Amino acid sequence: MEVGDWILLSLAILGAVPLAVLTVELLAALFPRRNAISSVGNRPNCAVLIPAHDEEIGIVATVANVLAQVRPGDRVLVIADNCTDSTAEVARTAGAEVVVRHDPDRRGKGFALDYGLRHLRADPPPVVVVVDADCELGHGALNALVLQAATTGRPAQGIYLIGTGEERDPRRRLSAFAVLVKNEIRPLGLHRLGLPCLLTGTGMAFPWAVIGKADLGTGNIVEDMKLGIDLALAGVAPSLCPSARLTSGAAPDLRTAIQQRTRWEHGHVNTLIAKTPRLLITGVLRFRPGLIGLGLELGVPPLSLLGAGNFLLLANCIVWWLALSGSWAPVAVIGGAFFIALAAGLLAWVKFGRRVLPFGVLIATPAYVLWKVPIYLKMAVSRQKTWVRTARTATRE
Repeated sequence: MEVGDWILLSLAILGAVPLAVLTVELLAALFPRRNAISSVGNRPNCAVLIPAHDEEIGIVATVANVLAQVRPGDRVLVIADNCTDSTAEVARTAGAEVVVRHDPDRRGKGFALDYGLRHLRADPPPVVVVVDADCELGHGALNALVLQAATTGRPAQGIYLIGTGEERDPRRRLSAFAVLVKNEIRPLGLHRLGLPCLLTGTGMAFPWAVIGKADLGTGNIVEDMKLGIDLALAGVAPSLCPSARLTSGAAPDLRTAIQQRTRWEHGHVNTLIAKTPRLLITGVLRFRPGLIGLGLELGVPPLSLLGAGNFLLLANCIVWWLALSGSWAPVAVIGGAFFIALAAGLLAWVKFGRRVLPFGVLIATPAYVLWKVPIYLKMAVSRQKTWVRTARTATRE
């Protein structure tokens, strides 16, 4: 083999690793469920934190949804964070306890949660649950989260889905399916392998002994992902709570959807670069399989970026092999990994995805990836590093 062959083979192996991780997660999700911790029975009291920035339109529904699941002794605390509307007054009228924070120089959900925790320190609850201001808890979700966090002594993460899959624009339906893969199917695969999961920002429950020591006061644009990794490194990795489900509506228009995706995916890549090596190295040196598994999970780039990047790599390997008489080995490695991952994805769609994504829309995935190209081009030029709130109502085009 020539030098060019070895270079392409090395790149093919590098590209095949996240594809292999994704394949294992998707296939593991097809296995029968592991026995879950019972969500029925006595549980300790909890405090539900709802960070809210200019949420006067939807906060009443969220507070009502949470209040319907609390028990005597629980607290529902809305953090009205740098609001310019009547979020605080509306939430208080709806029955929530409210604290108001004004600090325009320190914006973001992490700062709001830190403020809420400091408010709770005078009388800390056994368990703290975080619910976003635009989310709806599914039946029994609060009990399930609190019981699991209290029983395991570790953070519990519910299954959080965005969108219904009934949106008229195919790109938004594909986006809903992408969230289902990231927040339900892959975490289920990890759960069935006995591995921890990443935090997804809402539907998170923490024992006070864990969250009371956490560093939340940062402007990280994916503060949930960072928090889960920090806790895992500290020895209390989050675990999935499959019986707790939460939903929220899709972004109201395509411009907002792009803004939302830009924050998520740029933040994911930032965190991937910064934290994956540490998770893997620490997991190996300390013989902690959970950290290795979490590092491999974090090391899988956003799926559109993963698919587009490996497709281009495969095309280059084919050209090298057929047109330039290079080795066939890089084609075999990346091509095999790519198509096995596609087959696993199709099986996962059959089991989980048909309810939100008909096959006729699924085959439009390449167009969806092309729609996201500007996000990745912007990532190469000026990666987003600051928090931007996602609009709740449609913006004018």
